[in-house]
Amino acid sequence: MRSGDVGPCTSDPDLTDEATYERVRSAQRAAQRVSRRGLLRLSAGAGLGAGLSAALGSAPASAGSPAPTSTGIVKPLPPELFIPQGTNAETRWEAMRGQGYLTQADRFFVRNHVATPLLDARTWRLKLWGTGLHGSPAEERPVEFTYEDLLALPAETLTAFIECTGNGRSFYTSQQGQQVSGTPWKLGAVGVARWRGVRLSTVLERAGLTSRAVDILPRGLDADFVDKGENLGRVRRPLPVAKALKDVLLAYEMNGAPLPPDHGFPVRLVVPSWVGIASVKWLGDIQVADEPLFSPWNTRYYRLFGPGQPPEGSAPLTRMNVKSAFELPWDATLPGRRRHVLHGRSWSGNGRVRRTEVSVDGGRTWHRARPRDTRPNPHGWVRWEHTWHPHVPGRYELLARATDETGATQPATAPHNTFGYLFGAVVRHPVTIA
Repeated sequence: MRSGDVGPCTSDPDLTDEATYERVRSAQRAAQRVSRRGLLRLSAGAGLGAGLSAALGSAPASAGSPAPTSTGIVKPLPPELFIPQGTNAETRWEAMRGQGYLTQADRFFVRNHVATPLLDARTWRLKLWGTGLHGSPAEERPVEFTYEDLLALPAETLTAFIECTGNGRSFYTSQQGQQVSGTPWKLGAVGVARWRGVRLSTVLERAGLTSRAVDILPRGLDADFVDKGENLGRVRRPLPVAKALKDVLLAYEMNGAPLPPDHGFPVRLVVPSWVGIASVKWLGDIQVADEPLFSPWNTRYYRLFGPGQPPEGSAPLTRMNVKSAFELPWDATLPGRRRHVLHGRSWSGNGRVRRTEVSVDGGRTWHRARPRDTRPNPHGWVRWEHTWHPHVPGRYELLARATDETGATQPATAPHNTFGYLFGAVVRHPVTIA
């Protein structure tokens, strides 16, 4: 394949930039005159044809894998590590105290739309198809990769956080008195792992990516998602080709081991710095198109709806925002008349965290925390600590706010939206000094 056939031309706008992506996609939607209802109709047809759908049916369960529990999650969820959230599981931040930089699989949060599927890598196939590939205009002629095919390709390692877009959602209600819908996460819907796999760009180029390609539509192999009686099909969310070619990984390892079932075995996407829904788990197929693609996960969900937003919502969400969390139990009780070293972590989808400040008096005064990671990872987090000598027993509110390399700092309040996405305000963490 000629290098000139790969990816968008250099005159194309930079769709890896959030503001540019939103502007271009908004213009395309307006030009197509597609209503929100029309987008949903398009999304229903964006899945594969019946023949390929049958071929992508659930593969046999891996030998020795435990069956999903009543929550739909396979791995154990001990109460000292997790807060159950329906089909999801939130990491307790106190469980990260004393851990290393990475979040180990046994305490990495779980975000599932439905039950974790048990798949067999021996029968698994990744299928690429669509008008953005040479000689593959339809789903009946997909380009296939086996698990062994991916293992044979050049591998890369990426340390990056994955975070649910609704992480921190509960604070819209508890701190700001605003009603939102969705899983009431505190701050535990995030984790950093060392992912190993193949660059998505490598697979797209081998599949025959053309210069006309605009969007890709990765789709998972979990069961169909039904919302209020409406079957929306398998989880799938469009991604611009420019982002796909830049830094996206087809991951088959997590922290040096094969992906656990709950985290996408055998292969998942890792889209660094973007909303977690983009990092599709249990990847089964990828549509590559020469026109913008849509699904419920970028039309109905993962936009901002509410005051100040247009009726169809904001443009689809891309980058995550800045957050900080203490490695402490919520509403912790600490002994008085002694020195405490407060630990925490800060991260941002905009890049490296430059500094974190801590307040132990509810925000009246701020002190710079000591970073424990001197070379911040642009896709990870920074660990920090702050020494505190409380002299008076009673209730306190601990606050932490981070500033990233773009200058973005956590605000006192977060703009309200009805789905409770992107809560980035400073969280007031209650503690009691005995």
